[in-house]
Amino acid sequence: MRSTKQSSKSWREAVPSMTLFELAKKNVARNLSRYALYVGTTIFSIVIYFTFATLKHSHEISALAETSKKISGLMSTSTLILMLFVALFIAYSNAFFLRGRKREVGLYSLLGVRKKQIGLLLLFENIVIGAVSLIVGIALGLFGSNALLQLLMRLMKSDLDIGFAFSASALVETFLVFLAIFLFTSFQGYRVIYRFKLIELFHADKSGEGVPTAKGWVALMGVLTIGVAYWLALQDLMTSSLWRTLGLAMPLLIIGLSVIGSALLFHSVLIFALAWLKQHERWSWKRLNLLTTSQLLYRIRGNAKTLTLISIISATAITAGGAIFSVYYYAEENVASYTPYTYAWKGEAVDVKGATFESSVEQKTIRMEAEYGERELGVINASTYRHLLEGLGQEEPASFSEDEVLSIDPFYDERYSEEIESVELSAGTFDVATRAETSPLNVMTFGGTFLVVSDDVFQAMTEPSETYHVALTESFKDQQVQSERLANLGLESFSSAPDVYAETMAMNGALLFVGTFLGLVFLVATGSVIYFKTMTEAEDDRAKYAILQKIGISDRDVRRTVRQQIIVVFLAPFALGILHATVALIAFSNLLSMNFTVPVLAWMGVYTAIYAVYYGITVRRFMTAIR
Repeated sequence: MRSTKQSSKSWREAVPSMTLFELAKKNVARNLSRYALYVGTTIFSIVIYFTFATLKHSHEISALAETSKKISGLMSTSTLILMLFVALFIAYSNAFFLRGRKREVGLYSLLGVRKKQIGLLLLFENIVIGAVSLIVGIALGLFGSNALLQLLMRLMKSDLDIGFAFSASALVETFLVFLAIFLFTSFQGYRVIYRFKLIELFHADKSGEGVPTAKGWVALMGVLTIGVAYWLALQDLMTSSLWRTLGLAMPLLIIGLSVIGSALLFHSVLIFALAWLKQHERWSWKRLNLLTTSQLLYRIRGNAKTLTLISIISATAITAGGAIFSVYYYAEENVASYTPYTYAWKGEAVDVKGATFESSVEQKTIRMEAEYGERELGVINASTYRHLLEGLGQEEPASFSEDEVLSIDPFYDERYSEEIESVELSAGTFDVATRAETSPLNVMTFGGTFLVVSDDVFQAMTEPSETYHVALTESFKDQQVQSERLANLGLESFSSAPDVYAETMAMNGALLFVGTFLGLVFLVATGSVIYFKTMTEAEDDRAKYAILQKIGISDRDVRRTVRQQIIVVFLAPFALGILHATVALIAFSNLLSMNFTVPVLAWMGVYTAIYAVYYGITVRRFMTAIR
């Protein structure tokens, strides 16, 4: 008793010579390895936020003209999402660090340190970590953001030279936002100290917990819930009666069922599967499988909420990123399909420099009754059509007779497009022989659907004809100067592949940039959370592994069981996130009638590689902690 009082007295006497702030700095330095990943993730988030804020405020970006307002709005939304996510991540991480230091806080209390002083100590530690992260993050952001802006310009296929972009408004906004986040989370930790009781602090890691169990019917409900969510997600938007009945409530239902199914998976399905494995002697008595399964039972049940959240965040990031990357990947191909000729316009011929093919197009317009009222269709003759295909190097279509016509519809979709079986022209009524979905004419100038008739039928039509012109160059990507010259001539119904390409790549490039870096922030944050939780459990498990080593269990077997446990904790939420994202991307690709296989696999490969790095770091740090 006397020794305890003497220790308390000596500690209090030492406090004046070493201020709480100095002690906080020493604690941070001593625990630097524990905070390293957290600080790194926070710094990365600050750099990305600073870049987005720079894009939002920079005057140089306004030179992008038509796309500047869209990009500014996109960056404003992105900064808001990033701010909310990082605030939650920092608050969540602080809660982990505080839980891991309960024994230390209890020791301070036992030595007679008042809760106010302990709270101030933790407050100062958080402020020191926040200050370091903020200073380093903004310093790196000043230079790193310019490298990222250059990357954005490349993704947007823009020749704009933005030089060294600096925005004082972005600097002030980043500083104030993260200062507020750090101060808020620091004061939250300060308040938590007052809710701790001394006995709870010392026995927090010894509180008994029953053996996790799961009922079979609950596990079955989890599998069925996810199955129903996937079945609903894969329903055709255009033809499904469920979509027509539920409307906008359908996506909310799918998301809700996915979240509930994910929660049931971690609360029941995995617990049920692990318990089943544990009961089978051939599995459980092999090496350290019994220990591995038992540890995982508690680990999965204790982390079920976190794993559910991580799986949903991963699914969201992978789905959004995969969809954006897929659209970007096929952007050039889509531009070429909707503007096959570099330029097209109505009226007189003009000089197009560097043109490899030029042609005039005589088109007549008819009106016909359709399902939703009257519609206009352009009509050209077969000779012109063959000439246009020849200019593009495309094969000729199947031949058709004099009493038939050919329908060209680049937007055709059998799920909702109206079938045209016959058309009534001034020269008579004709059956539609076949339909082609590749158009040799620019959609913006000639419209989507048009008809091809024989030369004699075209000549016999009494509708007035209009003259159009098309021109093809070697490459449309480097034609911006000429495109601008032609646009200034005031040509009627002018369409330009260079303009469409520039606008498409600018918006898709900005979306890909935002989606990629928001996704990376989400990924490194979720990976860090799993790391924090695993390392917190490593400190609790140190004594258990020490006993195993004392009774002769080899280091190889210990490493094996550690790897098995950690890979399940990493793989379970990530695999479920991948599965959710795969179903969502299949539904999205079916909606757009596009094949997303290559870009989506590339995107998922990057995410998997980063998660694998986190797994390797966690295993290595876990082994170091338990030795």
